[in-house]
Amino acid sequence: MTAGQGRTIAFYAPMKSPRHPVPSGDREMARNLIALLTGTGATVALASELRIYDRSGNQEHQSILRAKAAHDVDRICAEQAKQPIDSRAALWLTYHNYYKAPDLIGPAVARRLGIPYVQVESTRAKKRLTGPWSDFAKAAHEAADAASIIFYFTEQDHETLLRDRCGDQQLAHLPPFLRRDTLPVASNLSGPILSVGMMRPGDKLTSYGLLAEALEAVACPWRLDIVGDGPARSDVEALMAPFGERVRFLGQLDSVALEEAYQNASLLVWPGINEAFGMVYLEAQSHGVPVLAQDRPGLRDVVTVWDDPSLMPKPERGAAGFADALSRVLTDNGLRERQARKAREQIADKHLASVAAKQLWSALSPLLETTP
Repeated sequence: MTAGQGRTIAFYAPMKSPRHPVPSGDREMARNLIALLTGTGATVALASELRIYDRSGNQEHQSILRAKAAHDVDRICAEQAKQPIDSRAALWLTYHNYYKAPDLIGPAVARRLGIPYVQVESTRAKKRLTGPWSDFAKAAHEAADAASIIFYFTEQDHETLLRDRCGDQQLAHLPPFLRRDTLPVASNLSGPILSVGMMRPGDKLTSYGLLAEALEAVACPWRLDIVGDGPARSDVEALMAPFGERVRFLGQLDSVALEEAYQNASLLVWPGINEAFGMVYLEAQSHGVPVLAQDRPGLRDVVTVWDDPSLMPKPERGAAGFADALSRVLTDNGLRERQARKAREQIADKHLASVAAKQLWSALSPLLETTP
């Protein structure tokens, strides 16, 4: 019998449903979690697709979302009551609870049904307890307090979760993982450099801007393929226009075409400004594509360390530091080949689904043993 055999787990992602039409790392990780649970024998029920997300700190919008969430709590509990006992949810799992997207549903449902409540990737932000997101930040903290277990992806999140841990709450490490048990075909490292990122205002566009500024300072030959699309595409195209045909826009790719892009790449270049961790880094490294990113919290948990730490430049070095590192990596084939082998080994050791499944169920199984 596999770990979750015969148990139903209610799954919820307040930030973005795994069925959301717009691709992102957040959606990909939600899908990966569902695949991991079902692949180990559990039945996963998507409890709600209500998106509880307030980008701007609008309290009127927050009140509307609270009302919708309360309605969903009643709906879910009523539906559960109609289910045969052996088909009812034995555990509730929420992915990504934070001050802009607190879980307003899971804790209430879990209390009413008398089942364990668990979170994966939860962020505590005390500085948001005042200001326009104060009510939502408080709700995110209360939801985190209600969790029997919080699985964290990065050491940065672990530090704040440990600081504000509620009672004897268990904090369990779950490294970000891919939805596969074996490594894919490796790149031959002879193709263009590659960037993969959504094109939207904010940190993503800032990353593209830093990359463009760095490329201006790289004297050696290079070609860049860019995978991604979004509302800021025209801005990204303007940033890259001075490079002419050296930059090719591939648009939004499906999973098969994206795999081909990784297999043809010699290096993934993405600064990663304010990325939580970034699934693209794991995907690229699984293909043996070295990664050039800034030295930032979160990224340190997924990007394989180069032999020379300066090849993961500090943010304060800006575009100049990124350009220096990029120039060195592009002109040293042996360096890229060594890093490619290290990256594949790190993915196999820490970031495949089989590894994640063991870590997830080692914490969940004791909880389920106490659930009828």
